[in-house]
Amino acid sequence: MMQITGEIKTEHRNARCVAAALAPDNLKSMVTTASGDKVTTTIAGTQVRSVIASVDDYLMMLAIAEDTCSYVSQ
Repeated sequence: MMQITGEIKTEHRNARCVAAALAPDNLKSMVTTASGDKVTTTIAGTQVRSVIASVDDYLMMLAIAEDTCSYVSQ
């Protein structure tokens, strides 16, 4: 069975807030952490379509989390 693993790293003014906002939506195959101004999410799976769908959902939630954390920090 094929194992697919990827990592998404992004920079944010309030990385801890963004990571905390994303964590509840993580699937079992996802881990999100914050360090300094960076958020890192690792995504794993065995089916390409599932991983692509997870990344797509993650990126949408990332945009919402960034907007929310920016608004809250003002």
